[in-house]
Amino acid sequence: MSKIPILYWPHKTNGNNDYQLSRKVINNITGLMPEVIADDLDIGEIFNQKKDAVIYYPVFCGSTGWWGELLGGNGVIIEKIIVSPECQLMVIVPEGSANLRGKNQLLAAEIRPSSGFFKKMNSSIATVADMLATDAGTILALFSGKNQNQFINVIESTGNSYLGCIGQY
Repeated sequence: MSKIPILYWPHKTNGNNDYQLSRKVINNITGLMPEVIADDLDIGEIFNQKKDAVIYYPVFCGSTGWWGELLGGNGVIIEKIIVSPECQLMVIVPEGSANLRGKNQLLAAEIRPSSGFFKKMNSSIATVADMLATDAGTILALFSGKNQNQFINVIESTGNSYLGCIGQY
């Protein structure tokens, strides 16, 4: 059974080079033109309705918080495809069908910014991919790292909260 490619594109499509390139890249990979969703994306609902769907989620330079809806959801990132210097596509599949073999894990945590945390967390453990400030004074952060256990150890030993892994590529 072939996978159903779905491109989530919440932006203007007319004259948009990244949109055209994204569709072309997906077609080259899958042999199918993707179904395009421009409205609100409900990842769980898509995977409930289409068990063989693959969602291509665009992330642009300067995008923040795009990964939040993957926390606690049933979709995971299995690949990152560079479309242009401004756009990359995150390939999302249902969690149960994911064959996670990539070395770069996408790990989320809620942290309290402190020198102790930043002294313990270094680039050999994980690097920050995205951060969002909360009203409570904490930061929701997405990290890219190779060793989930080492990352969790640093997070928890500094009094912060590990939120989960949203995939790897």
